[in-house]
Parts: sequence; C-alpha cells; structure tokens
Amino acid sequence: MSPTIGVLALQGDVREHVRALETAGATSLAVRRPGELEKVEALVLPGGESTTIDKLARFFGLRDPVRARIAAGMPVYGSCAGMILLAERLLDAPPDQETFGGIDITVRRNAFGRQVESFEEDIEFAHLDGGPVRAAYIRAPWVEDAGNAVEVLARVGSGSVEGRIVAVRQGNLLATSFHPEITGDYRVHRLFVEIVRAA
Repeated sequence: MSPTIGVLALQGDVREHVRALETAGATSLAVRRPGELEKVEALVLPGGESTTIDKLARFFGLRDPVRARIAAGMPVYGSCAGMILLAERLLDAPPDQETFGGIDITVRRNAFGRQVESFEEDIEFAHLDGGPVRAAYIRAPWVEDAGNAVEVLARVGSGSVEGRIVAVRQGNLLATSFHPEITGDYRVHRLFVEIVRAA
C-alpha cells in the first residue's frame, strides 16, 4: 500500500519533493491548511527560507497542528530549512523564529555560507545501499550537537568543515542539511517512505 505523505507547501522546493516521493513509492499531497494535514500519514518539510516558512505556518494555522502531530509520532522528513524547523535549538536565528521541534539537535542556520558558496559532494550515508549519496548544500545548516537519542547518519566528507553533521534521525523524524530532492538520487526519500510504512 502506498502511504500518503504531505509536503508542506507554504514556500520552498515543493514540486521536487513531490516528484521524489512519488518516485519512491508514496502518494503525495500539498499541505497548506490544517484540513490537508489531517489527510496525510507523514510530512516533508522542504528546503526554502526557514523564517518565512515559520511565519506562514503561523499565518495559516499550521504551526500548532504540526507540532501536535510530531508529538503524537507522525513521521517527518526535513531537508535544509526543514532540518532547521525540526531542531529543538537554533544558533544564528532571529529572536522571534520558532521551530516545530522534535529532534534533540542544535542547528546553525546558513552554516556553510551564502548562496555563492553552495556546493555538492558525495558522502557516506548510514543504512543506504548503493554507494555514496550526492549532497547539494545551498545556504545549508549543519548540526552543532546532537542528543543521545539522535542517530547521526552522515557527515561532511571533505574540506575545511569535514566531519560536520549533515543528516540525523530520531525515531520517526529524519533530517538532512542537503537537498537530495534536486540531485535525482531518491534513496533518502525511499528511506523515509520505509520509516512511514514501519510507523
């Protein structure tokens, strides 16, 4: 049976996640209102601008329902801005920015630098067969520290920031600093679909 997974469609790379999820064996639904959230088994928080997504989630009445679903065990995958939104703690954030929370991590926003400093690399990713994953970092965050319940799945593979944490999982929650939805490698999305099926 194909699980129904929503993509928070307030801002960001929504279409790319929809395509990735459907390629990975899920049915996808754009989520902009609480009523649409009620129809999905899981949710993807896309890349984009985390402060804008936060403000729009409040405006459309989604912040508290998403938080409640996360607390109740709903699987969620966040890429880039989505990782920021799943973090319990933020560094370099505006004072009024809030997150949905759920993963016991501290995330530094825009840790890799500005748009012009975006880059791609191949990284090892735990529990994924088929060799390294192509990671695209675009004004990306990284995880500064992770709690004991958090499994680190991937780290930066090279350069001056080698070893920085860029993928984590805690229970039904999965987050990456990078954008697998834009590289054409949908193994991270397949992993998330399996998390949803298991839940």
